[in-house]
Amino acid sequence: MIGDRSVLAVITARGGSKGLPRKNLLPFRGAPLIAWTIRAAQAANSIDRLILSSDDPEIIDTAQSLGCEAPFRRTPDLSSDTAASVDVLLDAADRVPGHDIVVLLQPTSPLRTAGDIEGTLALMAAAGAPGAVSVSEAPCHPYLIFGRDAAGRMTPFVPDSGGRAWRRQDLPPAYRINGAVYVADLAWLWAGRTLCKAGETAAYEMPVERSVDIDTLDDLHTAERLAD
Repeated sequence: MIGDRSVLAVITARGGSKGLPRKNLLPFRGAPLIAWTIRAAQAANSIDRLILSSDDPEIIDTAQSLGCEAPFRRTPDLSSDTAASVDVLLDAADRVPGHDIVVLLQPTSPLRTAGDIEGTLALMAAAGAPGAVSVSEAPCHPYLIFGRDAAGRMTPFVPDSGGRAWRRQDLPPAYRINGAVYVADLAWLWAGRTLCKAGETAAYEMPVERSVDIDTLDDLHTAERLAD
């Protein structure tokens, strides 16, 4: 609970994966990758109910063996690589009604902790925001990124930078969404169908070393190294 509001956490884990086949079940430090997200969610006291949304029988069986509910099997139209996360999340919330806040947790962020989940929820409440997402420091500052015009000349990707040759120590803070935790008020999510809206969504900062989002074998090896 957050105040008097009930919290539903949804782990989204479809069977298909182009970049790293069967990645949600790949071994990671002695357990299936999905186990680390399940364990973090189970240790987060603010979560009232934890469920899995998956189309894959093996993922469902694995999650259930780890104590995670799988009250339904996701439909094929929400299991393709083009299905939007927000639609998957709202489908789960519709199937398991009675909650006020929903948390999206992806198995590809195994270094996220229960404290990160709690921290994102607490920040949303403290800020009076309708949603919150986890972020980490951007690996390349947007003021240092350029495009090219029709003649092939450099143009600042972010116009506000003014094309200046910034020193890194002079740059304002810049963050990227790291994919580890998304939190939203369900009424707000239904109305806007977005998990992040500038000017409304709060940003919970996580350290870079816990912010690996696994999509490739290199990502998996990086996460294993950082977890040591």
